[in-house]
Amino acid sequence: MNELEKLFIETLISQLRAQDQFGTWAKKSDEELLSEKYVKSKEDMKNIPIIADIDEMQIKDIRLIFQSIALAFELKTGVMCSVVMEMSHEGFGRAVVLAEKIVITNKFFKDAHRYSFRTYDALVGEGGKMLESALEIYQTYQK
Repeated sequence: MNELEKLFIETLISQLRAQDQFGTWAKKSDEELLSEKYVKSKEDMKNIPIIADIDEMQIKDIRLIFQSIALAFELKTGVMCSVVMEMSHEGFGRAVVLAEKIVITNKFFKDAHRYSFRTYDALVGEGGKMLESALEIYQTYQK
């Protein structure tokens, strides 16, 4: 795990654990908790309908990923970020992370109720890639 992947996972798990008001996840490891929330096997995906409504908890879980990118970016650069996310009840939407006036992360969704990763390592890798891309975009367009 490289530095950016580690930073992404640390920020994601810290935000997720902060939401655990009653300590129900206290005995779960970080990897177990993140896998439970974000990892779905091919078999799991077969059980999720192609067209379905997304529930509020899924929207919050997706938003946490982008908030983690924003927080990790802030920790790395000192530049404050904002997350803007719009999602319809059908799972169509967009998530954007802004640093100053620059869009550093932009993701469209057409079936957000199926948003997941096949493995924990895929989650870690994708988070690291999004953070690396955000840093590169910011460096390219900052004045």
